[in-house]
Amino acid sequence: MNGNLYALSAPTADAFSDFCGGNAGGPHETCVSLAAIPGSKASFVIRDSKPEGAGKELRFTGSELDDFATGWVRSRGLTL
Repeated sequence: MNGNLYALSAPTADAFSDFCGGNAGGPHETCVSLAAIPGSKASFVIRDSKPEGAGKELRFTGSELDDFATGWVRSRGLTL
């Protein structure tokens, strides 16, 4: 992999889990989708379900995503 997550194959469409909000623009237009990257240990793809975000994605290691998630929860004052 040599550290380049974007060099790895993308997950198949059915591998994504959607985390959806208000759906203001129609079904599943306000979702964040997440999937593990196949063949990589604890690496993930995040994408936006809105039409404007089609074909765009971000890739993170598990550690990067964990750091983001805990920082987001803390900055928003959220609890589980």
